Order: sequence, then structure tokens, then C-alpha cells
Amino acid sequence: MEFFENISNGHASKYGKEHAVIISFHYPHNDLDILHELEIRLMKIIADNNVGDYDGHEVAMDDTDATLFMYGANAEHLFKAVKPILEATSFMKGAVANLYFGAAGTNAPMIEVEI
Repeated sequence: MEFFENISNGHASKYGKEHAVIISFHYPHNDLDILHELEIRLMKIIADNNVGDYDGHEVAMDDTDATLFMYGANAEHLFKAVKPILEATSFMKGAVANLYFGAAGTNAPMIEVEI
């Protein structure tokens, strides 16, 4: 049984194929080196599993909060691929992943998962 089966089943055709996983988290570091290391691991696992694309990050000007952006044909598959890396990253504890099961502007279903 799929993790989010009731939400993800059949929504690709109704809401489009561009699903998103957007992760908001507290970033307690003064430099971006650790974040860039995480991004390299995320890009590799996403490519290795052929589940989408890593699109980058945004960091607040005061360097406290940040957001990661990932897109693919199935938000569930994308999240399942990156979840172990996120869980193994100390500053991702308490992060919130929003999984969007369709393209922006379509009122597609969304669920929120705490990491």
C-alpha cells in the first residue's frame, strides 16, 4: 500500500503532472556549506531514483529559516526518496514538508509531514 495512496492515486491526470515537495526548516548555521552538502546528497538521490528535480533553496536574510524546493511527477515518490537523507540531517529535525499533488494554481491536494 502506498504511503499517501488516498491522496496521490489518480491526481496526476486531474491536477497535472508537476507535483512539488517544499520543505521549510530552521537553519541555525552562519554559512551555507552544510546546506550545500545536503543539496548535493538530495540531487544525487533524486537523480538516482529518477523521481524529479531539485530546484534549489531560499534562506531568510537573517539566516534563521530556509526552504528547499523539489518537483516531480509524483510528490509521494519524490518525498520517499529524500526522506532518509532529511531524517539523517540534524538541522532538518522539526522541518515541515508540504507535498503538493498537482501543479500550482490547480487547488491540488496538499499534505504536511513533519520530519
